[in-house]
Amino acid sequence: MELAKSISDFYLVILNDPRISPVHISLYMAFLELWLQQGHALPIEVFSRQAMPLAKISGIATYYKTVKELHEFGYIRYVASFNQYQGSLIYIDKIEINESKK
Repeated sequence: MELAKSISDFYLVILNDPRISPVHISLYMAFLELWLQQGHALPIEVFSRQAMPLAKISGIATYYKTVKELHEFGYIRYVASFNQYQGSLIYIDKIEINESKK
């Protein structure tokens, strides 16, 4: 996965997705930053305490709601961890660009 292409493809797709808000964009970008920090490995192991400051999210309920929505909308795959010593897994899926949107 190439970072610049991932960001560009994400923005092309969300342009026409009215469900996406600034908090979704911010959290998705935080996940990309964590992906870089973790050496480009997928899945990303994420603790909310890592991602929230990067995304400028202060409420835990907002964080979990946004992660859940990004998962439901198909931008990421989220595998929750209920272990305080192991982060949840985030898979950043390749975004499919419809040729008519380019």
